[in-house]
Amino acid sequence: MTPPAPSDENLLPAPVLVVEDDPLMRQRLALVLDGLGYAREAITFSQSLGEARAYASNNPLAMALVDLGLPDGNGIELIEELRAQDPSLLILVISAWSTEESILGALRAGATGYVLKERDDLEVSLSIRSVLRGGAPIDPFIARRILALLPVAADHIEPEEPPRPVEAGVLSARESEILELVSQGLTNREIAEQLVISRYTAECHIKRIYRKLAVSSRTRAVNEARQRGLLP
Repeated sequence: MTPPAPSDENLLPAPVLVVEDDPLMRQRLALVLDGLGYAREAITFSQSLGEARAYASNNPLAMALVDLGLPDGNGIELIEELRAQDPSLLILVISAWSTEESILGALRAGATGYVLKERDDLEVSLSIRSVLRGGAPIDPFIARRILALLPVAADHIEPEEPPRPVEAGVLSARESEILELVSQGLTNREIAEQLVISRYTAECHIKRIYRKLAVSSRTRAVNEARQRGLLP
């Protein structure tokens, strides 16, 4: 049984990347996300680091659900890369690994939260919901392990540098292309159809444009871009 899905589709950050090589776990997560209200086209599944990197390098993301034990490497590497690309990205580890090295490594790499695969669908759903609401869910078993480590780890952990913000005003080629279409008055759906991408991907690009230009509306984005010489 899963919690009732949010009534407002706009509350669900998308697209979502699920990095998981186990087909049964992919099926579980698909059902959990469906129960939260996610449309199938808002979710992309990758079975390896290579697939995930290829997708993330060409598509914006709002949330990533990442396993650590992948066929071609450790998911911690991917977490570091995703966090560097977008400091605001929501990243939840869903893994069977519960070693100190895995837990602390994932959290230091930039994971927003960490839940074990052994938890039932309701607990996994609640963890994802917590991330969506700005929380940082930690599996109770893992929380106890971390608390037990604190007295020993405190003398060895160096302060981490704060996340690097998205570089203001620097638009990617795709973002510039989408901003041009926005300036022509096209809706998100029309932009998606013209560029042959999903509406969720178009919306995510536009949100990143807003952040980079420090604006909150389409009109202001166009005006700001023209003042900066990013649009004719």
